[in-house]
Amino acid sequence: MTTMKKEIKCIAIVRLSALGDIVNTAVTLQFIREKFPHATITWITEEVFAPLLQNHPLISSVQTINLKKIKQEKSFTLLKNTILKLRSLGEFDIIIDIQGLLKSAIVARLIGKNTHGFDSTSARESLASLFYKTTSHINYDENIVKRNCFLIADALGFEISDAMLLNKRAVFPATKIEVPHVPERSDKCPWGIDISKKNIAIIIGASWESKKYPKEKVAQLCDALKENCLIIWGSEAEKKDGMWICEHSSFATLAPKLSLRELISFISNVDLLIGNDTGPTHMAWAQNIPSITLFGPTTTRMIYETPKNIGIKSPSIVNIDKINKNDFSIQEIEVDEIVTKAKELLN
Repeated sequence: MTTMKKEIKCIAIVRLSALGDIVNTAVTLQFIREKFPHATITWITEEVFAPLLQNHPLISSVQTINLKKIKQEKSFTLLKNTILKLRSLGEFDIIIDIQGLLKSAIVARLIGKNTHGFDSTSARESLASLFYKTTSHINYDENIVKRNCFLIADALGFEISDAMLLNKRAVFPATKIEVPHVPERSDKCPWGIDISKKNIAIIIGASWESKKYPKEKVAQLCDALKENCLIIWGSEAEKKDGMWICEHSSFATLAPKLSLRELISFISNVDLLIGNDTGPTHMAWAQNIPSITLFGPTTTRMIYETPKNIGIKSPSIVNIDKINKNDFSIQEIEVDEIVTKAKELLN
């Protein structure tokens, strides 16, 4: 355990990406704020994810960078301006790099000297540890949420227990949808949510093709559930798959295009979420909504399982140190298994 030698007044959190990782890190904010009610908390993230964090009541400031643009454009000017921006953020009592990558460690070190992160055997990229003033050790194969919580708690000198996680408040503020009772026309209700049935959000996208549950089985799943199944999509390719699912199941409805803030509110208003191992699926756990996460090339260590947030893993064996993106075993998960778990959670 790291022992803090002075009062913590200014905290910087470096978690640049991705959506699911940011969601699974943001849960720590309520625990930090309880321990340090008067501290300023600055979050450094990639520009594209800023809307998720901006105006969050527990964050004092969100600072953005665009490393992807720097890389794509090979812009020295943009790189220089980014470095100057990071160096001008001010003095922090501690800068915590949750990501554990070389790029995030460099970002943390540019902000200031009081850096903390995973040690060389815990970080995703061992060289990252060279940029930290202090480090924490936790096995890399430990649950992702527990890793995040341990690192932050260890850096700040307190503990985040399983009981605290199980009794957490919703991670993000959300709008409560007032739904009129229109049983015969769910498309007249906000975002397609219909109080005459159970509303089940289904996430069909993912960063890799091998993480995606086949659209044919999603259509079968909607038919078997016989509830209001709302298909959430992000890209145009996902929208096309979503339309195909809706054409092949009378219980499926294509959700509208949603911003990150709208997505949080949407998920916060459904009865159940079923999805692949991807950011929007993790939002259900964050918002205390029942969920089923489907795993093929990854494992249930990517989520914090609770009695109402469960994972279903395909039969394949996963080496977390060398993920096989050609593992399409998620296709082997039976629709009936998902339906059984869904009905248990809905009841």
